[in-house]
Amino acid sequence: MPKGQPNKRYTPEFKIKVVETMHREKLSYRETARQFDIPNSRVTAWERIYLEEGAEGLYVERRGRKSTGRSPKIKKEVEEDLIAEVQRLRAENAYLKKLNALVAERVRQEKKHK
Repeated sequence: MPKGQPNKRYTPEFKIKVVETMHREKLSYRETARQFDIPNSRVTAWERIYLEEGAEGLYVERRGRKSTGRSPKIKKEVEEDLIAEVQRLRAENAYLKKLNALVAERVRQEKKHK
């Protein structure tokens, strides 16, 4: 594609027409691409989407990169449960540290008295 020219956009109706024509006439990807003057890779992608999601899938805008930076939103009650569990585990951790320190102190005292 030469510089300065935008990528060609195809309507969902055109995509459906291409895929259904290919299936109806039992054409290969290459034959279909040549008949409609489009790249083979477009026909392949459109057929995959058509078979996986149906004709409605070709109406979805798929341009651009997928977001990978943000984590998906979780439900409020799940978030509250997780926060409560973290607080409980922190309290348990602090308790066990104190218990470990007390046991270590007792062992040290017993060694001292012997």
